Amino acid sequence: MQRYKVEPFENLVAAFNALPGIGKKSAIRLAYHIAMVDGFSGVKLAHAIEDGINTIHKCLNCHNMSEDELCSICADVGRDRSKLCIVQSAKDILSIEESGQYRGVYYVISKLEDMDTAHLLHATEGVEEVIFAFPPSIATDTMILYIEEKLSDQRLLFTKIAQGVPTGVELENVDMMSLGRALEARVRV
Repeated sequence: MQRYKVEPFENLVAAFNALPGIGKKSAIRLAYHIAMVDGFSGVKLAHAIEDGINTIHKCLNCHNMSEDELCSICADVGRDRSKLCIVQSAKDILSIEESGQYRGVYYVISKLEDMDTAHLLHATEGVEEVIFAFPPSIATDTMILYIEEKLSDQRLLFTKIAQGVPTGVELENVDMMSLGRALEARVRV
């Protein structure tokens, strides 16, 4: 028995399903909505995707997302250039900026294999503190040690964001690495 299918719909589902965080059921819901409920949203989405692909690229200075050669953070003369926060993804910059707690500049290093040491050295000119904002793991700890070694000739203070128990989470639901780090980095009350 042949399975019922509508090829363009199946292609739309497959395209959504290929995106990170979108499972088969969500892909079907999105495809159905665009194809059968609100085609105008689909056209807007297609234009936004095309515009994003054609206009968003890496900042020449820090590798953040940008429409211009320099991202708006690197171009902002009001930022504190003595602090450099190194992150793994431009998405991390969005999260930190949303917090409103940091006014320094950034540098994105996704993978050590892609790191350009000369470019990183240029990015640290005038910097006093390098802040590592990586998710906790053995791999990121290794990355931190490697970067510190590459920058060891400079007089820099190296720090990393605090890690431990998130607010509102029961201890039984916290992974052992986070709980261990929270105990190590305990503070006086």
